[in-house]
Amino acid sequence: MLQKVLSFLVLPFLLLVHSHAIRAQRSLDNTLKLLNKETVPYIQPENLQPNDSIVLLDARELDEFEVSHLKGAVWVGNSDFDADKVLQTVPQKEQAIVVYCSIGVRSEDIGEKLQELGYTNVKNLYGGIFEWKNKNRTVYNSQGMETDSVHAFNRLWGRLLKNGIKVYEP
Repeated sequence: MLQKVLSFLVLPFLLLVHSHAIRAQRSLDNTLKLLNKETVPYIQPENLQPNDSIVLLDARELDEFEVSHLKGAVWVGNSDFDADKVLQTVPQKEQAIVVYCSIGVRSEDIGEKLQELGYTNVKNLYGGIFEWKNKNRTVYNSQGMETDSVHAFNRLWGRLLKNGIKVYEP
């Protein structure tokens, strides 16, 4: 009897969680709420005006960065993240830093590492390069030329990129 009651309660719960996860992939807001802890404050793409006083750090893999990135961004990677490289590149701990990735999940992880290193002015670009491009902002290829191409990471995450040319291979 107890097993039937548990099955009756657990199955709908699992179906609800599963359907929520699927729907969350369709929505950037829901996806970020589901996957991020918001430990690194967000900056909205429309509020970011890149200039010499802001350091942009790209927390994607190198092949993603080479397809396109924000102008002036420094690649720091994710799985290849090197704290010493960042400390040499950005020696001032109070420097304004905006870290980004495809949608803002990996960049939150790197933002947390930057905070652990003592950086005090770190922001996570809300929606990452996908939302940047979705808002018709400019991205640049490895030759420094404007491009509409954005590495879409994979087909699942690529659904969140609504504007631009999706690239899945370098």
